[in-house]
Amino acid sequence: MHARTRLGIGAVGVLTTAGLLTGCGQAGSSGTDAPETAATGAGCAPVAGDELVVLTDDKSLQNSDNIIPVVNADAATPPLIAALDQVSAALDTPKLIQLNKAVNEDRKTPAVAAAEFASAHDLTTGIAAGPGGTIRVGAANFSESETLAELYKIVLVAAGYQVEVQQIGSRELYEPALEKGEIQVFPEYAATLAEFLNTKANGEGAEPVSSPNLDETVAALKALSAEANLALGAPAAAQNQNAFAVTRAFADQHGVRTLSELAEKCSGQETVLAGPPECPQRPKCQVGLVEVYDFRAGSFSSLDAGGPQTKNALRTGEVSVGLVFSSDGALTAG
Repeated sequence: MHARTRLGIGAVGVLTTAGLLTGCGQAGSSGTDAPETAATGAGCAPVAGDELVVLTDDKSLQNSDNIIPVVNADAATPPLIAALDQVSAALDTPKLIQLNKAVNEDRKTPAVAAAEFASAHDLTTGIAAGPGGTIRVGAANFSESETLAELYKIVLVAAGYQVEVQQIGSRELYEPALEKGEIQVFPEYAATLAEFLNTKANGEGAEPVSSPNLDETVAALKALSAEANLALGAPAAAQNQNAFAVTRAFADQHGVRTLSELAEKCSGQETVLAGPPECPQRPKCQVGLVEVYDFRAGSFSSLDAGGPQTKNALRTGEVSVGLVFSSDGALTAG
């Protein structure tokens, strides 16, 4: 999993929080194991297909992990924040999927994908000049973060700054650097960062502060950020959080578009749920599917967290539904 993997907030935060299900199978097991909570009924057997679609989280199992620019407070001038907000205003989840597809499927560099997006969406139009100076934009060690950092670079250059992008790695490394001003700007995820700062300030057992409500999550994040010498731009509509995908053929055959419909029509013995080994113990993965939706799969296949194993198993008809990340470039946007 990448740096912001979200399998467990209540447990952590969204995709970091994202994959909390309740469980079956032993962590680290391979193959298909029967869940502890027995499923009754026939269920829905897997249906192979190349096109993967995300089922709508209609009861808000996942927390609000919207993209949000985070800035060292000493560098947070109004022109700089306004420039970053241009990116937030242009990004929704379907567009983020297309950006990730450009990099991960079409093999463009993050800089090229960002430049094409900026041109197509007039991203620099109307940007006011700031005071200038050098700005270092950080990126985590996965391609989506790198692409977002390149978008931030484009708007900040348009605002008159000298900008460099620096890949730093995990949140444990880059967040202290952001607090100290060693980097000035970073693309973040609202719920995941809120829980990171919450745990850092209040200990591992701190009550979670993020929720499916974006306004509540951002309000909590704003308070925690202020204590850490950080400022926030506006959150984007775009989210990267845990999600559950099926093939388009499966969705059409069984008539499911939402997680509620999946639970109603497909709880049962033939339904195979796939995800990382920890999914059965995570509140945003299998545990959450049971508690929030009363979805009970017949078996659990221990694979990876939204990676090639899970996506391939969906496409080849080995599993019915799998944990993915909602902005994955392999998904059908929209």
